[in-house]
Amino acid sequence: MNEITIGLPGVERAELGDLADATGRTPEDVVREAVRAHLRAEREKIAEAAGRLADRHAPLLRRLGR
Repeated sequence: MNEITIGLPGVERAELGDLADATGRTPEDVVREAVRAHLRAEREKIAEAAGRLADRHAPLLRRLGR
């Protein structure tokens, strides 16, 4: 597994630790889940934008044989 190290201000690190404790997870698990959720949301936004562009340019794409 690849690793990434990030710095968090003390307050955020404490909140992360509190959330992890309260939910029975490790801080790493909380962060991993947050990153996965963010990546999913970004993928959805990009897919929606690509769909809008494809719709907007459908005539041109058809002429180009796509």
